[in-house]
Amino acid sequence: MAALALTTLSACGDGDDSAPAADGKITVAGTVIKQDQTLHDMLPAQIKQSGKVRVATDVPYPPFEMFVKEGESELTGLDYDLGQALGGKLGVAFAFTPQKFDGIVPAIQAGKFDVAISAITDNKERQQVLDFVDYSQSGSGILVADGNPSAIADLNSLCGQKVAVQAATNQLDLLKTRQAACTDAGKKKIGIQTFPKDSDAQLALRSGKVVAQVLTKPAAGWVAKTADDGKAFDLVEDPAAPGGYNASPNGIAVSKQLPELTDAIQKALQALLDDGTVTKIYSKYGVASIAVKEATKNAAVD
Repeated sequence: MAALALTTLSACGDGDDSAPAADGKITVAGTVIKQDQTLHDMLPAQIKQSGKVRVATDVPYPPFEMFVKEGESELTGLDYDLGQALGGKLGVAFAFTPQKFDGIVPAIQAGKFDVAISAITDNKERQQVLDFVDYSQSGSGILVADGNPSAIADLNSLCGQKVAVQAATNQLDLLKTRQAACTDAGKKKIGIQTFPKDSDAQLALRSGKVVAQVLTKPAAGWVAKTADDGKAFDLVEDPAAPGGYNASPNGIAVSKQLPELTDAIQKALQALLDDGTVTKIYSKYGVASIAVKEATKNAAVD
């Protein structure tokens, strides 16, 4: 197993966001998070005694995990904010530490971490060694120029259009599988243009060489939110695919040795869904639509 980074990262982000208040409460995405004593009491004894949950995360992976400033250790991102909100609700700190993605599962199994919050796909294989509290549905999304001049509404709208996509990705496979649907509907095939990087595809979209780019929906939402202060691109919202096309659940991975922690996180997440905190956090990163409506456990079915 690769050597583990042991430096715990502190709260960070937009100004005082995610910072503890004088009374111990924290504010995340403009919302004050209050401890729920009943949920705190559900925590395993060792978590209550230490006062923290040890969290592994792979950085960077925008918008889920990011460094506030390049070369510095402070973290921000959807997963980080969600962790701080969960910690506030449970009355313990969620202490994030960077860990290479392929080392996360063995590190939890070895007892180095209690959980991982790192946009991890919940699937049956991983459920054999970890439990998951699912918090989002993540698939492919469509990025268009600001104002959506070509009126792209869904995948069917891409038939007969020039569309950018990064090479060797699930999104390229998605576009290829749509070609038959286009011809069956009497339309022209999608004019797929592949690029080495997403940033190259976005340059093609900026210059009008393509009408859309297909990439992961969380990434598309973040780009639409941040590029030129939100004035360069728009995210297409298809009501039939709120989490994106071919979406799969992302889950908070929890050690199977800590079932009480899994249950406490699940109930805390549901409380944050019910009071609107989750929506505010996701909206901050331009991806409100990928949030689940119900906090489920081990939701993957295949």
